[in-house]
Amino acid sequence: MSRLLEGKVAVITGSGRGIGREEALLMAKLGAKIVVNDLGAHFDGSGQSTNTPAQEVVAEIKKMGGDAVANGESVSDFKGAKRIIECAIDTLGKLNIVVNNAGILRDRMIFNMAEEDWDSVIAVHLKGSFNMARHACEYWRDEHKKGNLLNGRLINTASDAGLLGNVGQSNYGSAKAALAAMAIIIDREMAKYGVTANAIAPIARTRLTVEATPSTAAIMGREVKEGEFDPFAPQHISPLVAWLASDDAADVHGEVFRVGAGSVWLMKGWHTVGKVSKRAVWDAAELGSALKSELAK
Repeated sequence: MSRLLEGKVAVITGSGRGIGREEALLMAKLGAKIVVNDLGAHFDGSGQSTNTPAQEVVAEIKKMGGDAVANGESVSDFKGAKRIIECAIDTLGKLNIVVNNAGILRDRMIFNMAEEDWDSVIAVHLKGSFNMARHACEYWRDEHKKGNLLNGRLINTASDAGLLGNVGQSNYGSAKAALAAMAIIIDREMAKYGVTANAIAPIARTRLTVEATPSTAAIMGREVKEGEFDPFAPQHISPLVAWLASDDAADVHGEVFRVGAGSVWLMKGWHTVGKVSKRAVWDAAELGSALKSELAK
């Protein structure tokens, strides 16, 4: 296996299980030193927090000859997120890569969603990713000014729920759509410091897609026979993330990729697919009729 990430230091949030775990293991195999960040809580963010899953991943990495450290800070805490960044710098010497993977689910139809359901999901996915990006980008900018070119890589984890929409996930989908936009914006802000920011929307079997989302459990949760191709294995996600984290992807800026089942789709955001115009103030009914004609095309 190539050493694509030799000498790099990566923070991967939510990497005690699922997609994050696979990202941590592969990136370690490719030469990166890893901060394995995970609270160890339930999929909805509740329960006794323990970083045992993170410690188990660290043990796996060390067993195969890699270098890693466990971290149990919460990304939703602004100061806690800074301590995650400092953990990489103080323990492993520097920081090159941040993968914002941590997440929880509290699915509800909009008329049943409690304020706490909204706030908790936004706090982990959106604010948590902001917290990590904020502190990492400050560090990368400051190091760049000192002449220390770290080629920072920020990778946000979006979702089909945000890019395409999904019933019962107005909180999660809104956060995930925002994470795609955040990557595009941060990339424009940080490009002059040698940093790239991109986003992925994974299609994979995880606790969130099987235990917390009954609509996908029947599809993704089916048993796969030994030797059979498993389209929903989380291992399909990590190669793209590892490549985006590498120097080979230095010219990949502000992109959003949908990834899973051995395929990668390059996604593009809102773009014009139709237009109605009039060189006067529209009559509302007339405008509606024109728009219906355009929508029917």
